[in-house]
Amino acid sequence: MTGGMPGGGGVLDPDGAMDRVSAWKGRIDKLAADTKAMSDRYQQLRVTAADGNRLVEVTVDSVGALVDLRLSRQIQRVEPDVVARTIMNTIREAREQVADRSQEIIAETVGTESAAAREIAERVGQQLRGPHLDTEIDDDRRWGRA
Repeated sequence: MTGGMPGGGGVLDPDGAMDRVSAWKGRIDKLAADTKAMSDRYQQLRVTAADGNRLVEVTVDSVGALVDLRLSRQIQRVEPDVVARTIMNTIREAREQVADRSQEIIAETVGTESAAAREIAERVGQQLRGPHLDTEIDDDRRWGRA
């Protein structure tokens, strides 16, 4: 039985323990570096989308927040309700693209093998693809603010 004997590779083998600790530290260091790379890329993420008629162009950031809105002169010939719907639909499309790109970044940096990476990807998708844009419109109309 070599489990507790020096050089036997067991629990009490100092060289084996150091090798295991070193390997564990290497995995932790790689995970930390990969997570930092994911975070850096995610923070820089911006998506710009335009509707098919080129009335509206929006830019959203990594969390789906609107950071830029551009309206063409053509909106002057379109009913305000159509413009509003076009803006909201274009924001929704941009958020879908951010969700897709975010999941690509997660896969490219930390991978999809770990439960943590899968959970991050799922939460990002839920946050960006959630129904809250529709809810905001409905709430505004319900209370006469639109």
